[in-house]
This record gives sequence, C-alpha cells and structure tokens, in this order.
Amino acid sequence: MNSHDLFTSSINASAYAPLAERMRPRTLDEVVGQSHLLGPGKPLRVAFQSGRPHSMIFWGPPGVGKTTLARLMADGFEAQFLSMSAVLGGVKDIREAVVAAQVAQGQGRRTILFVDEVHRFNKAQQDAFLPYVESGLFTFIGATTENPSFEVNSALLSRARVYVLQSLSVDELMELIDRAIVLLNRDAASDAVLNFDPAARDQLARWADGDARRVINAMEVVAESAHGAGRTVVDAAWLETSLSQDLRRFDKGGDAFYDQISALHKSVRGSDPDATLYWFARMIDGGADPRYLARRIVRMAVEDIGLADPRATELALNGADIYERLGSPEGELALAQALVYMACAAKSNAVYNAYNAARRYVQDNGSAPVPVHLRNAPTKLMKELGHGKAYRYAHDEPHGYAAGENYFPDGVRAKFYKPTDRGLEGKISEKLAFLRDLDKRHGKE
Repeated sequence: MNSHDLFTSSINASAYAPLAERMRPRTLDEVVGQSHLLGPGKPLRVAFQSGRPHSMIFWGPPGVGKTTLARLMADGFEAQFLSMSAVLGGVKDIREAVVAAQVAQGQGRRTILFVDEVHRFNKAQQDAFLPYVESGLFTFIGATTENPSFEVNSALLSRARVYVLQSLSVDELMELIDRAIVLLNRDAASDAVLNFDPAARDQLARWADGDARRVINAMEVVAESAHGAGRTVVDAAWLETSLSQDLRRFDKGGDAFYDQISALHKSVRGSDPDATLYWFARMIDGGADPRYLARRIVRMAVEDIGLADPRATELALNGADIYERLGSPEGELALAQALVYMACAAKSNAVYNAYNAARRYVQDNGSAPVPVHLRNAPTKLMKELGHGKAYRYAHDEPHGYAAGENYFPDGVRAKFYKPTDRGLEGKISEKLAFLRDLDKRHGKE
C-alpha cells in the first residue's frame, strides 16, 4: 500500500521521473478527456466543487485517468491519499489503511482510499470496506476495467456512485502528444529539439487506441531512440522503426485493425471457413488481444447464427474459457475451432433483428402498465386488488400452451421475432406456427 499526502505537481516533478509522471495533471482543467464528467456542470466537476467527497467507482478501459482523478480528488479536498492494488493487496493492507485513516481523522484530516482493480477483491475483501465507508472514516474510490454490476458486491456498489470513463479520442490523444513534445523539448538544446511530423503524430494517436498511458510511454521511447540516433525529426517511417514490431502489434486504433475484424466477421457470416482462419491468423500475428477476439467471436455467434444453431454460442463461450485457462498459443486453437464451426453453421440474424425492433418499439411507445392478470400477488391486498386473477397456468393447458392468452399490455400488439427456415430455427418456426394456429382456433385472431 502506498501512502501519500498531496501528490507532487507535474511542474515540480523531477526531470528524471518518467514522462507519464511529469505529465500527470495538477488540476481538473489539465485533465485531457472525460468531458462528459468533467465539463462545466457535469457530475464529477460538481462533486469536486461541492466540498463534500463521496464514495465512487471509476469504470473504464486502461489509461483513461482513473488513478489521476482519484489523486486529484485527494488534492482538491486536502485529504490523505492511500492507494492499494487489489491484485497485490489483501486484508492486511485494508487493516493498515484503516489505521492510517484513523490517525488522519484524529488530526482532523480526511482520507481518500483508492483501490485499483477493485474487481479482483473477493466478496469478503470487498465487504471489509463497508463499515468504514458507512462510518465516513474514509472516502472509497474503486477503479475497475470490468462491469461493476457483475464484479462489485451489491452492498458496496449501493454505497458508491459509478462514473463511466471513456477511451480518449484521437484528437484528445493528439493534445497529449503535443504536451509531451513541449515537455520533452523544454530543457533540450536548440540543436536537439525534437519535431514530430503530422503523419507521425496521427499514427501514434491511432496506435494508442484511446490509452493515454500508452501514448505517453511510446513518446518517451521514441524520443530516446531519436536522440540516440541524432535525429531531430520523427516521421511515420522512423516511428515504425523505433517502435519496431510493437507498432504493428498494437495498431488497434487504426483503420487496418477494424478493417480486419470486419473481414473476419464477414467471412464467418459468409460461411467461408478458410477466409475466416486467414483473418484470424492475420490478427493474431499482428498482436491482436485474443481476449478481444474472443468477445467478438461470441458476438458473431449470437448475431449471425443465433437460434439456427445455438451450439455456436456454446462453442464460442467454451473457446473463450479455454483461452483463459491455457493462454497463448495453445488457447488460440480453441478460438479457431469455434470460428470454423461458426463459419460452417446455419445462419440466422432473426433474434438480432427482433431484439433491435423490440428496443425501438419500447423507446417509441413508452411504458404501458402490466395487465392485472399478469401481475404478481404475494400479499392479501394485492389479491384483493385482482392481481393475478384469471391468469392461466400454461402447464395445465393442452400442449402446455394457454391458447388465446394475451401477454402484452392492453392496446399493445407487435411482432418482432420472425424465425428463418434454417437449422434449428426451422423447427422453432414450425412450433410457433402450430401455436398461432391454436390461437386462431381459440378465437383470438
């Protein structure tokens, strides 16, 4: 666990400190990105200006400023800043934080406790924070790259406000690059001033894929390489040379990366297993994160195969799980197997289309009340009000189907799901047609 008072400003940071530390913002106005949270009148800006810190969870991808914002909050509230990593920390660190917070409280000071990767703590460890959050001993700030709805205990989540941080845009990364250039050249001799041409700046910004830390670290590497080679101008060609294979391996922000994932997806949709394997191998060779590809593969299964062959989704999920167990390169074979199966499987986007149509309908038509016969009736009062009255229990009906029953709100009628005749969905289509015929016989239509 690290304990700091007000952290060192970027102006006073040692010239020998890493560039990322020297560029760390000292005020909210120096933060690049997150304007949806930090702009005038926006939630985090208001929280900083209120003078009343509250517990919160920062959810977002790496390198978007979660730690920086926590430190700025400690600075703004003149609070002791304690940080721990859930990867390395445990109950012992939590106890030490509690003691340090109690000492600060005795001195009349607030404490901000920052827990990085809070989703890595188990339930018992997360629960250990609760009494101290409730008592106000410290203000809890957790950072996570995972959805807190699934990874953070509901008890802790209910006591903290969740702020969603976004990847930085190319323009925002360009702003960071320009700041880094100024800082790198601040103490340089006139004949050693480093210049980046527009193409190199653009390439760096796209390569960073929204990650501020990545682009700043890359700037430092490139600057050292250029100075060592006696260069004063960095162009796109030199950039690729100085970053070597890493530039190709992490080109997630460029059009080429998204063009390749598009080609992979369309090869699966087009039922071409060979092209599917080609694009998968291209992306793995190019350094694409297999976990990212695993997520996209699951998406392909539910979007383009769906109920025509539900085994595709199962294989995609199994492939992702096997990769987590084996890692690279062994786990990549499981992803390739899922992709080949999906390319050969029957295709249907009927559920994908139905879901989107249902969402549009709900957005356009507001919230209709639940019909009385479908309402829950756990209490005597609810039963007296008619909740659940006349509800027909499908299992007691012929064919296990309450023919003619209405499950929509009054006045609402819509048809979203239109199954294809391919694969298992063909059987589903036949089943639904049979049920609709029962409805007609019942006089519903």
